[in-house]
Amino acid sequence: MRHGDLGRSQLGDGLPRAGDDPDAIRRQHLLRVRGRSVAWIPPLLVLVSILLVDWYTAGEFRTVSWIVLVPGIAAAICGVRGTAVFAVLGLATYVLADHAWPRQYQTGLPDFILVGVGGALAVLACAVRVRGERRMLHMRDVAETTRRTLLRPLPPGWGGLDHAAVYLAADAVARVGGDFYDIQPGPHGTRALVGDVQGKGLGAVEAAAALLGTFREAGYHERELATVAARLEIRIHRHGLHLAALDPEDDDRIDRFATAVLLSFPAAEPDTVEVVNFGHEPPLVVGPFGVRSLPPGHGLPLGLGELAHMDGPPPTLRISLAAGETLLVVTDGVTEARDGAGVFYPLKSRVTEGVSADPRLAEPSRLVAYVRDGTLRHSGGHLADDTTIFAVRRL
Repeated sequence: MRHGDLGRSQLGDGLPRAGDDPDAIRRQHLLRVRGRSVAWIPPLLVLVSILLVDWYTAGEFRTVSWIVLVPGIAAAICGVRGTAVFAVLGLATYVLADHAWPRQYQTGLPDFILVGVGGALAVLACAVRVRGERRMLHMRDVAETTRRTLLRPLPPGWGGLDHAAVYLAADAVARVGGDFYDIQPGPHGTRALVGDVQGKGLGAVEAAAALLGTFREAGYHERELATVAARLEIRIHRHGLHLAALDPEDDDRIDRFATAVLLSFPAAEPDTVEVVNFGHEPPLVVGPFGVRSLPPGHGLPLGLGELAHMDGPPPTLRISLAAGETLLVVTDGVTEARDGAGVFYPLKSRVTEGVSADPRLAEPSRLVAYVRDGTLRHSGGHLADDTTIFAVRRL
């Protein structure tokens, strides 16, 4: 997607995103032609229509006071200055149009006051609306910066890997949640991490950020993948201790854990991939000739190892990938997506069907787009949880 990072750059741009204010964004696109604003056209057409109706109807049926609607329409789609212009223009037009009729048909002072007060209120309402939209856009920028810091963009071919990823946040405001992924090249090969923090909200984001920070350092420096895994377990335990010191009563944040899949592509072994599974859905190996699941592994989620008195990290699984095979890792936003009848999305069978019909579907970018579209169709576009789809293979 997006070149190698479907999640934010390419594939994701066509997806529904959470932080956008639909009304504000829609106005920006629909009320501009060739880069120029045309927001002034609707209120102007309304003003002209009111004048024509008023002119061609009998004196007993005057519509000139309807001009009060014009600044109200402008307040919804124009800026403050544009709304003020229509408020003044509407008031002036009212005076001229009303005095063009014989005195017995003039609406007089009451409607003049109505149009004047309506224009002033419209300007005030527009100022409030514009201020709210600016605040919304600022918060969206903050959320986007947070998202790019947590889920940093990955260059094409990063670490010698052909990769693609899509991330869809269930939180329509935050645009970021507890799912995380990253690729870290290093002197001992390239490592990748995909995971899902239990729970939602800022607490999940904090835990994901802590794990990603540790992975980026340990994944680069440590020779053994088991050591990287141990560092991740220690990090989430320390994170819990820190939260407990801040607020001992907040059990939801203190007891947070994360499922994850840790991958390593050793530089000296081009056909081998090492996998450590922390209680996550087993990855799928997708190739032109079929799909297979990796063993589930025996690791507990990160944060639960100490509670189970585990001695060291989960075992490291070594697998061989044939040419053209891709590792597909998803979070439970995919596997737990339900249709209207409550049926879960059948990931493996759908991918198997897709590869049978088109062997090129094993390419990471195609695979991620296929799973993304299938998940959204299956769930009717309503995702109950953060959703990450990550595909990777050696170049």
